[in-house]
Amino acid sequence: MSQAATGTSTERTVPPRKTTTPGAGRTRLAVTLVVLTALLMVSATAGLAIGSVQVPPGQVWGIVTHALGADWQQPDWSRARETIVVDVRAPRVLLGAVTGAGLAVIGTALQALVRNPLAEPYLLGVSSGASLGAVSVIVFGVTLFGPLSLSVAAFVGALGALLLVYATARTGGRITSSRLVLSGVAIAAVLTAVLDLLLLTTDRGNEARAVLAWTLGGLGGVNWGTLWLPSTALLLGVGVLMAQARNLNLLLAGEEAATTMGLDVARFRARLFVVLSLVTGVLVAAAGPIGFVGLMMPHIVRLFVGGDHRRVLPTAALGGAVFLIWADIAARTIAAPMEIPVGVLTALCGGPFFLWLMRRDARRGTDRGVA
Repeated sequence: MSQAATGTSTERTVPPRKTTTPGAGRTRLAVTLVVLTALLMVSATAGLAIGSVQVPPGQVWGIVTHALGADWQQPDWSRARETIVVDVRAPRVLLGAVTGAGLAVIGTALQALVRNPLAEPYLLGVSSGASLGAVSVIVFGVTLFGPLSLSVAAFVGALGALLLVYATARTGGRITSSRLVLSGVAIAAVLTAVLDLLLLTTDRGNEARAVLAWTLGGLGGVNWGTLWLPSTALLLGVGVLMAQARNLNLLLAGEEAATTMGLDVARFRARLFVVLSLVTGVLVAAAGPIGFVGLMMPHIVRLFVGGDHRRVLPTAALGGAVFLIWADIAARTIAAPMEIPVGVLTALCGGPFFLWLMRRDARRGTDRGVA
């Protein structure tokens, strides 16, 4: 029976690649991971060295190793420089790496779960839901869960937004690329309007201005005491997704094929939606809504390692970490001494990428039912 008759679709999130030998694929993956790891080290060094006070790279590593207890050289730097590197820039660079890696793997998983190459937390309204939850806690002063109240509220908001977008876009058991994106944009607009209304009506003027700046995304204000939560969320997310990489691969062939292979698609999606919402909520609570990292990185790394999620997930995590560190460096230096919200720069990069991706998929005729 033909596909048209059965109403099924064979569209894949990732276009089929030419067949390569397993050995060649492993070599390419190893080379890519080594290169990205080296780039991450260089990026972290640059993030610690570049700023209003320039610190030579050699001195940066001297300060870092000294702070870790390795007194292999006599300190030749001032106490002020050590404070800048260790207490100001290091947490910020690490948060950038953690947030970039987390958003990249979330975007990778979402594109497989909804079988849509345009899916990512920002475009689907997940980040907007997390932002609304976090801002609600700040505005109303809710402290039900103590220090974790902000992250818990962001998680609830992210999960609610994701489920609402998915339910809105799914009609007759099918979702199209355009319907999913439009549902995400519409719901994100509504949630953002509610968020703005909360900020405009609150009687905490100074706090509202700070929250408004936070909604543009940024890595400032982080310290060592708050870094453990997003780091834990990243490790949880990557661990769960790597364990489910085979099932994510199955979803690329469609729900019917995945069910035939023994996957309970509905239960699998529900579980991963919770995990992805949890990670998104924690990251948004820590860094604000930063868009398009989860859209760009999966597509870029697939050019080098193919579509297998066992390869895409770790590669996307490293690529996202490198990208966001450099975006933050640019945010701190382009208009110095004023700092540009890093979310503005990622949008400037991601917007044209999104438009190119839509034109590419339109030429391929991929706007069909995908779930």
